[in-house]
Amino acid sequence: MRILTALVLLTAAVAMPVEAQRATTRGRGATAAAPATRTEPAVYACPSLLGDGVQTKRVFCDVLAGRDTSEGIIIPLPPHTGPVTLRFDLHNRHTYSEELIKTNRAYRHHTATIGVLTADNTLLTRAVVQSEFRTAADLVDRISGGAGPGGVKAVAPTGTEPITVMIPATEDSISILGEKLTVVRADGTDIFTTPGRPIAIISNVTLEYRPAPARRAPARRR
Repeated sequence: MRILTALVLLTAAVAMPVEAQRATTRGRGATAAAPATRTEPAVYACPSLLGDGVQTKRVFCDVLAGRDTSEGIIIPLPPHTGPVTLRFDLHNRHTYSEELIKTNRAYRHHTATIGVLTADNTLLTRAVVQSEFRTAADLVDRISGGAGPGGVKAVAPTGTEPITVMIPATEDSISILGEKLTVVRADGTDIFTTPGRPIAIISNVTLEYRPAPARRAPARRR
């Protein structure tokens, strides 16, 4: 009988730490998990909207040259925890001419440089897109809403450079501004830096971030 009692006590002693460990595990599991990373199209203010692509259905926005971040493409950031990843496609901006193609004078080599800045004018990064144009096949898309054949605009995106920018967790918005456009023709070179002039085009703008935890409502006093 004494041996049986001792075995029961020993079993209970071994079982207690196991149950305590399980309780601890359950307690840890009850802790709120960190919000999952979210990727979504960015909502932004485009000061010079080029239009919608006929084939891609993308929204294309002109990047204007300038030094004032308030005049750039403003992208507000949703409430977030940690850094935010901004992604977009950067294109050159070409004015299409059927006449130039027919007369073998359509060649252009574009190099556009833009800047991604914080609201206080701190440069996060520069981005560059280079591309060559010879025929209509070099265009990324045509833009609807123009007076040309098929109802398209003469201006169209050419070349595509995927851009990724890491934005510090402390920022609430960023601005995209153009810096310089260099256009090389068969008969010369043009450089554009005048504020307000379209330098490049962006499309497919997305944000990847971890949403900030929802704020708890204060408890009501009884």
